[in-house]
Amino acid sequence: MDALLKIYEVGPRDGLQNEAVALSAAQKGRLIGGLVEAGLRHIEVTSFVHPAAVPQLADADEVMAEAVALYGATGIELTGLVFNDRGYERAVANGCRSLAFGAAVSETFSLRNTHNTPRQALNTARSLVARAQAEGLRTRFYLMTAWICPFEGPVSPHKTLALVQEIADWGVDEIAVADTIGHADPLSVGRLIDLIARRIDISRLAAHLHDTQALGLANATAALQAGIRTFDSSVGGLGGCPFAPGAAGNLSTEDVVFMAHKVGLGTGVDFRRLWDVVYALERDIGRPIGGRIRQWWESSQDQEPTIGFG
Repeated sequence: MDALLKIYEVGPRDGLQNEAVALSAAQKGRLIGGLVEAGLRHIEVTSFVHPAAVPQLADADEVMAEAVALYGATGIELTGLVFNDRGYERAVANGCRSLAFGAAVSETFSLRNTHNTPRQALNTARSLVARAQAEGLRTRFYLMTAWICPFEGPVSPHKTLALVQEIADWGVDEIAVADTIGHADPLSVGRLIDLIARRIDISRLAAHLHDTQALGLANATAALQAGIRTFDSSVGGLGGCPFAPGAAGNLSTEDVVFMAHKVGLGTGVDFRRLWDVVYALERDIGRPIGGRIRQWWESSQDQEPTIGFG
């Protein structure tokens, strides 16, 4: 089956950044290796932020350097998230050739997250994007709080649209529209994606969804129906933003891969091997994890001969 739905795996970064247990660089390396073995080809490895801000990712340099050494020449897209010049320089020094940047739509979240206003964050990001483009690097942009802000509430879709258009004009390769705290609903997701798709090529858009209110898959379905074919997800459903109160786990990779299978879209991911990654990560984390499909998977796998679909 052709890989028609792109899974952008954020587990090693977004999945681990809010965990109480900080994994070692070796454990993160095994996680990334497992994801590669399961067929994931787009992996956000880490974030190059100050260790005091996100101590779980204090080993970003080591983790990225190892991932690049092992998989950099295999066609795997290994992305590092950066917010300033220092982060950019660290990422590039460790061989990173795909960079993610970000800014929020809402003022309050932006100030809490980066201590910058949205305009200040955008100006910094624009400079970094231009630098990356000049050096031939791939660029991705997170537009955070695209639907709901944890401090200000609902965000105007036209405000989000204006920023998406501005960022698209920079020539960014991919723009992830993010439901940062997982409070969006399927109707608002579909409406916003449809609104944006009238102005820019939808193939440049990704949906970054959380499952805080148990609407992650419903929101993903709405985005899929609106034409989105790139989804951010986190193995085991891990995730959360340290700067966004109430932001629970990301949409789980298992759930997205299975949903794609059910509607006839390939992902290139081996479902059985993906569960090997979930169980190994669960042991490292020390608590139960896994998407909504877990109960069915564990009770039905012996009855489903095609479950290893890729």
